[in-house]
Amino acid sequence: MTDRQAEHDIEPLILHRWSPRAFDASALDEATLMRLFEAARWAPSSFNYQPWTFLYAQRDDANWDSFLSALIPFNQSWAKNASVLIYILSDTMSQKAPQDTPTPSHSHSFDAGAAWMALALQAQRLGLHAHGMTGVDMDAARRILNVPDRLRIEAAVAVGRRADPSVLPEQMHGGEKASSRKPLADIVRAGPLPA
Repeated sequence: MTDRQAEHDIEPLILHRWSPRAFDASALDEATLMRLFEAARWAPSSFNYQPWTFLYAQRDDANWDSFLSALIPFNQSWAKNASVLIYILSDTMSQKAPQDTPTPSHSHSFDAGAAWMALALQAQRLGLHAHGMTGVDMDAARRILNVPDRLRIEAAVAVGRRADPSVLPEQMHGGEKASSRKPLADIVRAGPLPA
């Protein structure tokens, strides 16, 4: 729970979801992990194309160190205590069937973002936390993960159980709390933008 206050009544799961950095380094069982991906699978997408791909490493498996190494050093310093690291990719081209000619997809990032949010909310429902980040060495990640040019690396995600902030480097202790949001008046307007 957080002390966030919504301007209007909304689903508490949405209001209380946030992205901590302090994780307890515990293992996450395969069944729970697959529940996160199952939630993401049901996200909406343009023409139901589902352009997302999730690549993951569980802590201490054969891929953990290489997945962690593709993060920028700041993110490595705390994500090393997560249970799972996930990279979200999106297909920049739309191609319904192998014989179809691929065409550029306008919504691949938008659709992958919907899948990410479904995963994050499912994590919250299960008592976990998911922290998305773009602090990734994209060139290194592309090489380490064997990502072809057609796919965009959208973000990395650390998933785990929350720990006491004392597990973090000292300079991060004060920031380990749910952040606020801009007021609705700053992000919503009726009609077009002013000329």
